[in-house]
Amino acid sequence: MATGDSKRPWEQQLKDAAAHLETDLKNVVKYINDQVVPDVRQNGSDALRAAATELHKLAQRLDDHARRTATTPPPPKP
Repeated sequence: MATGDSKRPWEQQLKDAAAHLETDLKNVVKYINDQVVPDVRQNGSDALRAAATELHKLAQRLDDHARRTATTPPPPKP
């Protein structure tokens, strides 16, 4: 049968592991906030600008196609 003394090293190891995990997690959160978030904000706005440019081009092609088909008479029916 296990005694209180045999549980103490296991409990201490668990507490130590939890403390290390908490420290590591704080470091990860700090890294994300300091390094990743600013890059995502910068690159995110660049990506939105690029997408806006491509959408503008697509809208222009759709307008051009609509103008061509509106002025071209339909083909004769057989």
